[in-house]
Amino acid sequence: MVEPNQSSIYGETLDSLKEKLTEAGHPAFRAGQIMQWLYKKRVARWDEMTNLAKPLRLWLDQRFSLLPSKILLDKKASDVTDKLLIEYGDRSLVETVVIRAPMVGVGQENARKTICVSSQVGCAYACRFCASGLAGFKRDLDTSEIVSQLIHASRALELEDPHAAKEDQVAFDNIVMMGMGEPLSNYENVVPALKILNSEWGMHFGARRITLSTSGLVPQIRQLADEPLNLRLAISLHGATNEVRRKIMPINRKYPLEELIPAIEYFRERNGRMVTLEYILIEGINDSIEQAEELSKIARQLHAHVNCIPYNTVQGLQWKRPSLNRQRVFVNILKRQSVSVTIRREKGHDIDAACGQLRLKEEQERGNYVHVR
Repeated sequence: MVEPNQSSIYGETLDSLKEKLTEAGHPAFRAGQIMQWLYKKRVARWDEMTNLAKPLRLWLDQRFSLLPSKILLDKKASDVTDKLLIEYGDRSLVETVVIRAPMVGVGQENARKTICVSSQVGCAYACRFCASGLAGFKRDLDTSEIVSQLIHASRALELEDPHAAKEDQVAFDNIVMMGMGEPLSNYENVVPALKILNSEWGMHFGARRITLSTSGLVPQIRQLADEPLNLRLAISLHGATNEVRRKIMPINRKYPLEELIPAIEYFRERNGRMVTLEYILIEGINDSIEQAEELSKIARQLHAHVNCIPYNTVQGLQWKRPSLNRQRVFVNILKRQSVSVTIRREKGHDIDAACGQLRLKEEQERGNYVHVR
């Protein structure tokens, strides 16, 4: 955990660390060695950095904390989804989820692993179906706090299976910025964190395996399109008309579809990557035939993939998921319109894996919960 007047070293870039080392009278080249220990070997203590002189290790210990957070709770679901409840120095809580997708012909231990990362403590965007904002918005996560979630997840996976990762490799296959919070609302910390994870001196994790999900902040989508990161973009659409989208996503009042769709087109043109439209299916709200037809038009215009997600029940909210037959009807309309579409089945139901639920329970037990809707 971070001590007063200490910052986490996981917020440093190679260049910023070189500068601090030089100012303190240490050789700049040591920065590369330190990054190797942090991201390739993922050490847990300064004294494990055995090729560094003791005075340098002492300086690092006095100047930086290693991690700004700790795992408060690790819950495992019957479908081997893992949910980490992570606590920061101010007792703020976020969730990081390990989602496994078993592949045909291989064991569960060889399943593709996706790490779902949070960007804020709570959320200010108040999507009506989501648990993340039920206890309100507290603050943005800083760069080190975002990066540290991947370090915690890596160590948890490596403890579970010591052969899960080798040096210069990680134990997971994908990163999705789809956890608590709106990533593009915390642009100044999220993008530097992703650059650290992507950089050769950092985790060296391919940008093509990183997906950022946004509820639709139009200026930041355009700004992200001009970044030298070639990551994937997912749009939390959840309504194919302004009328329906406004009912469940207040952001649509500021950035309606007439502004959002051109921004998505701009991102796709700049990056040459297929965008994903995330669409949570909610009974009686957005699961009609008319919505399916309108969604087909948007997807074809954007050459986008649609990911349909049957609603994951959240205690305290009234929404329900459509029946299996209703889900099939909706998806089949898209397929008949030659739209690329998948339907994502629920993961981690027995550990409340819907985003924000585990944090919400802990906040309720602490007496910090205030319903903001």
